[in-house]
Amino acid sequence: MNAPSEHRHEHSPADRPARLAVGVVGAGRVGPALAAALQLAGHRPVAVSGVSDASVRRAAALLPDVPLVPPAEVFARAELVLLTVPDDALPGLVEGLAETGAIRPGQLLVHTSGRYGTAVLDPARRAGALPLALHPAMTFTGTAVDVQRLAGCSFGVTAPEELRLAAEALVIEMGGEPEWIAEGDRPLYHAALALGANHLVTLVAQSMELLGRAGVAHPDRMLGPLLGAALDNALRSGDAALTGPVARGDAGTVAAHVAELRKHAPGTVAGYLAMARTTADRALAHGLLKPELAEDLLGVLAEGDER
Repeated sequence: MNAPSEHRHEHSPADRPARLAVGVVGAGRVGPALAAALQLAGHRPVAVSGVSDASVRRAAALLPDVPLVPPAEVFARAELVLLTVPDDALPGLVEGLAETGAIRPGQLLVHTSGRYGTAVLDPARRAGALPLALHPAMTFTGTAVDVQRLAGCSFGVTAPEELRLAAEALVIEMGGEPEWIAEGDRPLYHAALALGANHLVTLVAQSMELLGRAGVAHPDRMLGPLLGAALDNALRSGDAALTGPVARGDAGTVAAHVAELRKHAPGTVAGYLAMARTTADRALAHGLLKPELAEDLLGVLAEGDER
């Protein structure tokens, strides 16, 4: 027997009434994606602000029919405002909005900066806003794929004690997993993510360029399985996953690498030496690199710096 119609779709967000009017200030890659995710959870995007042509296109693609208005108008229309602007612009923006009276008491104000906690929102808090710091630990493309990638994504969350449940609920509704970060730990948290994710892009891009110069027709295809396995091993085993000539103490191979990089891509030498030295230190500390081999290896790396 079929279930009564009123219960068939009780878990469908489309069947639930919209609960919060959502606005976005800063239509970069992050804001429209988060607003689209909140829309899937039953909230209602009502306004977005953006200046560049790219911002306008992103907003139109991810939030169709949502009007593009100035920031003050976003605050006038929304109960939940996402501040998704660059880190360095955030303090000045918050101060300016508070000074102009744009912020309304009881308004949920969410920023997505990894660097800051909720203290940066103090001017808005004094105006009556409810401050939340919700940083998705994800890289964004500015396309609809970002909404899908939020499923299972960790969010670095900082919030006043009385708003913890609200912060958790918003993250979960966007498909994410809340990870609580203390106010004072936000800069370290953000540095850790940048060290891994941002520098990974640089390393991979350099590696692909070098493979191309070495005659590899499809560097991405060659690196994909290798890097995927290396990442998986590193996440599972940490330093125990280290392999390669540095971890083995193959000083001659490392010297050959440095010579070839200096000849064909001198701009990569400093980065190679720095990462090799860090790798050697960690391999030595974890018993992977034999001390008798480390001396020659570190000597090669020192010579590379001197040239």
